[in-house]
Amino acid sequence: MSRLGQLGWLWLTILVIALDQVSKHWFVANLSLYQQIPVIDDLFSWTLAYNRGAAFSFLAAESGWQRWLFALIAVVVSGVLLVWLKRLKSNERWTAIALALVLGGALGNLYDRVFLGHVVDFILVHWKTQWYFPAFNVADSAITVGALMLIVDIFKKPQSANELEQP
Repeated sequence: MSRLGQLGWLWLTILVIALDQVSKHWFVANLSLYQQIPVIDDLFSWTLAYNRGAAFSFLAAESGWQRWLFALIAVVVSGVLLVWLKRLKSNERWTAIALALVLGGALGNLYDRVFLGHVVDFILVHWKTQWYFPAFNVADSAITVGALMLIVDIFKKPQSANELEQP
């Protein structure tokens, strides 16, 4: 096992951060707050929204303390993900990709929280004007895909004989 584990996948983390930040800067420069540009009528639009909270605007209405709580959580989770990546074996590529995606997303949104005080969101999925999924961004997408990959990984790994024998 390499002493660097799967840290070679950090290029993917950097790519996620770059795509996330470039896209956010473009939307901030080119759209007004809450402006919508339909991409697929009644289903998908570009928009510009700022989220001071966490997923689904959790705690967004608070006075500002949540910014630093979520930043601290992102820093701790990022540290855990780096250690996990370093400890992976060479045959654990799927897990490494998943962790690199989650790490890139966490760091992309962490940058926004620390330097802007909010996370920039711009992808809006909706059904006509009747239902709207909360706006999200590239970082959120990377976190979601990475988390789903980790879930798949849990279910695809065979259990050891010792785990099967325990009541």
